[in-house]
Amino acid sequence: MASTENTHAQNNSSAPCVEDDFTPSALGTKEYWDNVYRRELETYKDIGDVGEIWFGEGSMRRVIQWMQKQNIPLHVAILDIGMGNGVFLVELECLNISAKQGFTNLTGIDYSIASVELTRSILEGEDLTDIKVQEQDFLSLSPELKGFDMCIDKGTFDAISLSPEGQEMSKQRYVTSLRAALKPHGHFVITSCNWTKEQLLKIFSPGFDLVQELPTPRFQFAGVTGNSVTSLVLRKHS
Repeated sequence: MASTENTHAQNNSSAPCVEDDFTPSALGTKEYWDNVYRRELETYKDIGDVGEIWFGEGSMRRVIQWMQKQNIPLHVAILDIGMGNGVFLVELECLNISAKQGFTNLTGIDYSIASVELTRSILEGEDLTDIKVQEQDFLSLSPELKGFDMCIDKGTFDAISLSPEGQEMSKQRYVTSLRAALKPHGHFVITSCNWTKEQLLKIFSPGFDLVQELPTPRFQFAGVTGNSVTSLVLRKHS
């Protein structure tokens, strides 16, 4: 697993993060991620390693801490967009193992069937079979996937931004699906290493307001201080 403050992007060249203009990349294709999660599935079967945690454990902890500070009810419907290995779903359900308390209405989707198989294997290993998991392309969202109180994205929008099918079209389809999935006034939590706060606010407006920017690791280079990732909480309009 990644360390608590090091992002997957900083430690692995396969991360969907770029430093210059966004150009079509294999990182934005289903085939690429199918191959990634097939390898991780085999590794999990062999040695029980769940694989990489996108943006590190710290990124999950920051989101969960925000949810706890806001007293988000444990029964709210939460959608993990592009769940990968499903580790975030595990963390959300197992907030307090001793008290058997955690979020109870969790759904994870990914367009990679290998991701779905890996997540199901990990959930079964943790005896968390009540979490709903399905193969689903968020850009072609099924009508029944709606009414969520919260949607969480940790790297999926970054990968979609590198799609060879066209960045602008993919972004527009993503926003359309997000609006359909969320309830009025529902929350959207996004963590990105490709987009700044200002860029994300432009992409998701109109229709969403900024609730809070979550603190993320900072770096300093040539006298300039910045963030390696951006993490925002947005609220959908009515």
